[in-house]
Amino acid sequence: MNRFAAAILAFGLIGAPALAFADGTCASQAADKKLAGAAKTSFLTKCGKDAKTACDQQAADKKLGGAAKTSFTTKCVNDATGS
Repeated sequence: MNRFAAAILAFGLIGAPALAFADGTCASQAADKKLAGAAKTSFLTKCGKDAKTACDQQAADKKLGGAAKTSFTTKCVNDATGS
């Protein structure tokens, strides 16, 4: 039974990065808001920082370290920002 519970938990956590930014990537949010110029740059910078903070927290929750943390965080931020 413990293996079954662990499998359910693992599959549930796979979607966690996407859930943090369910309303779209930073780039799509900027486009939806019709931002341009300095406003767009400012928005994308703040959105990227917020994404990194959220991804770092998810990595900490998963107790990742070293290369695994770096890889997870990079992918998570890229998915969130649309890079």
